[in-house]
Amino acid sequence: MVVRALSFGTVAEAYERFRPGYPVELLEQVMAYAGTPIRNALEIGAGTGKATRLFAQAGIAVTATEPDAAMLAELRKHLPTNVTPVQAAFEDLPLDSSYELVYAAAALHWTNPEGRWARMAALVQPGGVFASFGVPIQLADPALREAARAARAPYLDDDGVPSPDGTPADRPMQWPGTELQQSEWFTDVQQSVIERRLTISAHDYIGQLSTVSAYVMLPPADRAEVFRRTLETLPETVDLNAQIHLHLARRQH
Repeated sequence: MVVRALSFGTVAEAYERFRPGYPVELLEQVMAYAGTPIRNALEIGAGTGKATRLFAQAGIAVTATEPDAAMLAELRKHLPTNVTPVQAAFEDLPLDSSYELVYAAAALHWTNPEGRWARMAALVQPGGVFASFGVPIQLADPALREAARAARAPYLDDDGVPSPDGTPADRPMQWPGTELQQSEWFTDVQQSVIERRLTISAHDYIGQLSTVSAYVMLPPADRAEVFRRTLETLPETVDLNAQIHLHLARRQH
């Protein structure tokens, strides 16, 4: 997992170009949950700043942390003035500061589970908010989804990241909500889905796949062949289920 977590730097420019950003509805849900204005936030695994810019545009002073130098360099190209970039992994962050909001965008599953929530609790002010969210890249059409799976099968069994705590996909509460509910430091755990569908070109879909760690980790020749085979199965444009899965929790006083 550590190797996969640090694999994105090789595709930083593609990540910025092809990964979808986050809509204002996400910001609105987080702010409504907080109930009071948020002045400062810590972002874990900021990547190229897809979520950073959303929260910064609301006037929040964001400390955007990212362990990969290449990803952080890409983030700096699009840096709002109220964002402070820091090269650091979650596990290496000093615990001498706490924030009204701590959030992770498609990054929490890369953190070390050992001591995760004690460390998180130290970074969130009492009464403050923790948020985790992400956008699984998934073809909307089941037939196309199966065709793409068959195209990659000789090289890759699964291109997703399994639930870190093994929660089955049919359970009402998904990870990290499952762990947050068991944590002594967090309360009022909420889970929601922001519905969204995107239509993009098949080539841009391949561009998105090129930023997924499972493909990044393949040998270059195999990766090229998977993308060639996948592209052959797709029409000129494809619809994506671009739902945003959001978990929120409040730091205990």
